Amino acid sequence: MKTRNTAPFEKQLLAQRASLMEQLTTLRGGAVGRAEASAEHFSRAGDTDAQVNSARDLEFALDDRESAEIRLVDAALERIKAGSYGQCLDCGENIPQARLHAAPEAARCIACQEKLER
Repeated sequence: MKTRNTAPFEKQLLAQRASLMEQLTTLRGGAVGRAEASAEHFSRAGDTDAQVNSARDLEFALDDRESAEIRLVDAALERIKAGSYGQCLDCGENIPQARLHAAPEAARCIACQEKLER
């Protein structure tokens, strides 16, 4: 995709990244890490060890998911810089504009993404 055509996607990706980072900060309670926030939220005197461990596991899973989303956005921004944004990583075909508008972090065309998910 030509550089001039990527500007709207880059803007959308940067906004998405800022939103994700704000969400992470809010959910973590500021600059506190997910594990520390979990310990504060779920270590009440009446909680059992199993409750605390389950809550901590959930916090780590949420952190992994949020971090993965940021990595996808960062990878898309890198593809813009490299000049390969909008090309499927697997088949090399152009990813349809409609797909990129809906999911600007998409790295694969729909057919290749479906193959990957199977």
